[in-house]
Amino acid sequence: MFPKAAGLSHTRPSPFPEIHNVSDTLGIDPDIADVIKRIGPCRLRGQDGATPYQALLRAITGQQLHGRAAEAILGRFKALSDGDFPPPEVLLSYPDPTLRACGLSAAKILAMRGVAQARLDGIVPGREEAARLTDEELIARLITLRGVGRWTVQMILMFTLGRPDVMPIDDFGVRAGWKTVKKLHVPPTPKTLAAATERFAPHRSALAWYLWRVAGEGRNWTNPLTGDVSASPPTSP
Repeated sequence: MFPKAAGLSHTRPSPFPEIHNVSDTLGIDPDIADVIKRIGPCRLRGQDGATPYQALLRAITGQQLHGRAAEAILGRFKALSDGDFPPPEVLLSYPDPTLRACGLSAAKILAMRGVAQARLDGIVPGREEAARLTDEELIARLITLRGVGRWTVQMILMFTLGRPDVMPIDDFGVRAGWKTVKKLHVPPTPKTLAAATERFAPHRSALAWYLWRVAGEGRNWTNPLTGDVSASPPTSP
C-alpha cells in the first residue's frame, strides 16, 4: 500500500464514486484497455484528511528529500504544536532558529511562512472554499506562492482534494508510463501528452495512476508528496 502521510486520517470513502466505471472511459484506447486488464481496477483514492494549507506545508517539507528524512523533519515540526500542523498565526510566531532546529532549510522556512501568510490573507483556501474552486483556479492561486509549482498543486488536487480529472503532464513517471504503453522511443513532451490524453476526461487522474503503475512495474514506487518508497503504486499519499 502506498505510504500514508503521517498525522492524517485515512478513514474515508472513495472520492471517485464512478471509480468502477473508469474502464469505460479509459478502455476506449486498446493499449490502455490492455493495461487495465493486466493491472485490475484503479485503486487511486484521494481526500487524505489534510487541508490545502496542511498539504502545502507537507509538500514543501518533503521537497528534495528522501521520504524518511522528510517525515522525520515533518514530525519535529509538528511536535512544536502538539503533534499537529500549527495554525498559520502560530507558525509565523516561531523564530527562525526554532524552525531550523527541526531540519528546515532557510528556503523552506521562507516558503512555509509564505503559505501561512497566504492562508491568513485568504489566498490558500480552506476545504469548503477549495471545493468550490475549479482545478485551474486552485492552480492559478497556489503557484503564486514561493516554493509551490504546478506539479505540487496537481498532487494536492489528486491526493488531498480527490479531484478525478487531473493529468500531471510534467510528471516524469506519467510520461514514462505513456512511452511504455504506446511503445515510443522517447517519453512524450508535456504538450504532446496533454493533447493525447484529452479524450480520457473526466478520468485522467485514474489514467495517471495507471501510467505510474506501468512506469513502476518491477521497481519500487516513490510517494509523489513525501518521497517514501514502497513496492506498491499510489493509492493514497
